[in-house]
Amino acid sequence: MTLDVYGDVKKTIETGDGPVDAIFKCIKKLFPHDVKLSLYQVHAVTEGTDAQATVSVKIEENDRTTVGQSADTDTLVASANAYLNALNKMLIKREKKAPSQNIKHQKVKGI
Repeated sequence: MTLDVYGDVKKTIETGDGPVDAIFKCIKKLFPHDVKLSLYQVHAVTEGTDAQATVSVKIEENDRTTVGQSADTDTLVASANAYLNALNKMLIKREKKAPSQNIKHQKVKGI
């Protein structure tokens, strides 16, 4: 997996209990964080073998919760983007809770 973390392109490979677990482990390795995954849902938006999947991810950290969503014909891409969406929202919540700390307000994104 390759991620752009605050302008720094990072790459890694991970294994897990399935491809989604491996993707989430890659994200955690490339952008270390201590959030807890509390929900992972996949829904088919369209029918057929080229169906578009919508993925929802809910993460928790201390007293904060965020939900990320993404849609793609590739469920793994949608999963990674939903997790990154939730993680970026969590970074914004961190900044709002502690504006005096020097937290970068930039996004972590897949390449």
